Amino acid sequence: MSIDQREEPAAADPAGEAPADQRFGWSAIRPLVLRLHFYAGVFIGPFLLVAAVTGLAYVWAPQLEQSVYDHELHVAAAAGTVPLDQQAATAKALVPDGTLTGVRPGPTPTDTTQVIFNRPGLEPSFHWTVFVDPHTGAVRGQLETYGSGQAMPVRGWIDVLHRSMHLGDFGRLYSELAASWLGIVVLAGLALWFGRRRRKRAAAPSPRAKLLTWHGRTGLVLAIGLLFLSATGLTWSNHTGANISELRTQLDWTSPSVSAKVPMTTGARDIGFDGAREATLRAGLTDPVEVRPPAGPGKGYVVAQMGRSWPVQADSMAVDPATGTITDTLRFADYNLAAKLSTWGIDAHMGFLFGIWNQIALTLLAVALICVIVWGYRMWWLRRPTRGEARAGRPPLRGTWRRIPGRVLAPVLVVVAVVGYYLPLFGLSLLGFLIVDGLFEARRRKVDA
Repeated sequence: MSIDQREEPAAADPAGEAPADQRFGWSAIRPLVLRLHFYAGVFIGPFLLVAAVTGLAYVWAPQLEQSVYDHELHVAAAAGTVPLDQQAATAKALVPDGTLTGVRPGPTPTDTTQVIFNRPGLEPSFHWTVFVDPHTGAVRGQLETYGSGQAMPVRGWIDVLHRSMHLGDFGRLYSELAASWLGIVVLAGLALWFGRRRRKRAAAPSPRAKLLTWHGRTGLVLAIGLLFLSATGLTWSNHTGANISELRTQLDWTSPSVSAKVPMTTGARDIGFDGAREATLRAGLTDPVEVRPPAGPGKGYVVAQMGRSWPVQADSMAVDPATGTITDTLRFADYNLAAKLSTWGIDAHMGFLFGIWNQIALTLLAVALICVIVWGYRMWWLRRPTRGEARAGRPPLRGTWRRIPGRVLAPVLVVVAVVGYYLPLFGLSLLGFLIVDGLFEARRRKVDA
């Protein structure tokens, strides 16, 4: 967001620097906020634009994959089903080098069973999945899938595009930079909007004034949604995400996990995938679920709900493979508030929590954000000088921080330092802005001299 930049400070010197003024108020701090909003918008805008476009593509990827991979995902409904253990054995025969990590029975009679493997050579978070007709036991196909949501190749490709532009860890810097600055830009825009000066409505507002109104009002409406996307997006990032995880661990805000430990038995029978699933269904678990095999001696089956729409179905149970006894139960209702908020936030960010309405809301957010960014660049272009050699709009005045009293500036710098520590890409890029800005100023002074 931005607001009218026509305000000129009194007695500005020829160098274009703001005069020292010990009176503190919004009029003193506004130019600094405006300059921050301007530079962040100009230089971070392209990253936000890429994030918005790729995020928009991801929102509707679930519907796309249901169509593209209809053969692998769907079957004709029929009476009777083949035991899960038999389906898993059929799949395992096709993937001899894979380690079976889970079986997801189809939640409806028209869905295939997904048998999931870890396989050598796959990137982190990727799996190899064999799709089996639950009624006949025939294999419908096998594909590389991504993440806990079992994204098919098309959705997985879009997911990685949104996350890292398919450039690995280096590419993830773009999305972290965008998420880090998005919240800062929004907060600065809100401050500028609510602190704007009231003017009489012009009889014929200029094109730039019209854009300014659209830019500001649209940004105001989007603010809460954009702050939400910024906060939840940072949880996936490399550097800030690690800081968030460390902080959650220190505050005991992490998501709990079910204990799969069971008594050691010798020569006992194994109830198998079917027995584990049936035991948890009798205990109150509901589909869709994933049944994970014992991780080793003294470990049981873990059956976890995979429902991601409201109300969230994320309960899990551990089952003794010898007796079918439920040895541990973890209910989502027992999660601490921070863990619940994290789960809800991630599912909403990905468009799953509220179904089609969630997808529509994210679509509107993405399209509106694209418009706000384009309007911002258009305003910058319209601000360009009509004479001289300059081809771009002039930035807000330099040196405005000198107008802020030390008693106010000091705590602001402390807050910026703390935020920069926990959001390192924000801190480093802000430092980079200041260095480049200082070099331009030094060069200008040298030329003027």
